[in-house]
Amino acid sequence: MAHPRPFRFGVQLSHAATAADWTELARRAEDLGYSSLLLPDHFGAQFAPGPALAAAAGATRELKVGTLVLDNDYRHPVVTAKEMATLDVLSGGRLELGIGAGWMASDYDQSGIPLDPAGVRVDRLAEGIAVLKGLFAPGPFSYAGSHYTIKDLDGQPKPVQAPHPRFILGGGAPRMLRLAAREADIVGINPALRSGRVDAEAARDGVAETTDRKVAWVREAAGERYADIEMNMLVLGTIITDDRTGTLESMAPMFGLSPEETAAFPHVWIGSTAEVAEDVIARRERWDVSYLVVQGAEAMEACAPIVAQLAGI
Repeated sequence: MAHPRPFRFGVQLSHAATAADWTELARRAEDLGYSSLLLPDHFGAQFAPGPALAAAAGATRELKVGTLVLDNDYRHPVVTAKEMATLDVLSGGRLELGIGAGWMASDYDQSGIPLDPAGVRVDRLAEGIAVLKGLFAPGPFSYAGSHYTIKDLDGQPKPVQAPHPRFILGGGAPRMLRLAAREADIVGINPALRSGRVDAEAARDGVAETTDRKVAWVREAAGERYADIEMNMLVLGTIITDDRTGTLESMAPMFGLSPEETAAFPHVWIGSTAEVAEDVIARRERWDVSYLVVQGAEAMEACAPIVAQLAGI
């Protein structure tokens, strides 16, 4: 590894039936040793990230709260800056700010927000990040770009974390990963979602050999700052089972992969607690990935023994 880091784990949650259920999920994540609770940003059946994260922060003591990830197209960065700085203040400096260029075609189709070509969205995201960092900094800020113009605006409140909350940027294509390498504190290695949906093409883009190339793009673009970057992955599926071989054989066709490719697939955990822990350690050795995020309350519970075994080492 170029920069060994201790493991930490997050959970991506999106909703609960009641306020009490939601705050209990947050407390449970903290009690199980998870480092963070993160929300996605879609228009389907999920809570709005800002209010939900504020409630989670209020119910916990040390749990980091964050977004994985906000869609830059859904909010002007001036609005995002105010909302996220407020959340950082209300959480006592526990915010992790994930932001992306947008990808889910159904969100755009249903909302009527234009889904611009990927290059335009990434350009707009790059400007949005510049605006966010400028508004988080002391004093008034001005910016003149192709997408945003800011005139002597002093962003208020200022976040507790200085110079700004830790940014999470991720992706699966070269340009997005190179932007993340230059701008982010935490870089997520993801399958590319070129079709705007999770499909077989995305699964093929997430295999181990392709992940090698993606980490190389980050390393090259980051240069000397690579040692300061925390590498992240969202775990898209977790199956804790004593029948690893049988499960791989039955699951592989769903991904359009062979059982061997599925076993090595970085974004899926399949096997016993001991087998998954071995995989996670080996993947950190190969890809420097030390910050792993599982999805959903069931996965949070099922993977708790792995978290207990590996967090902090």
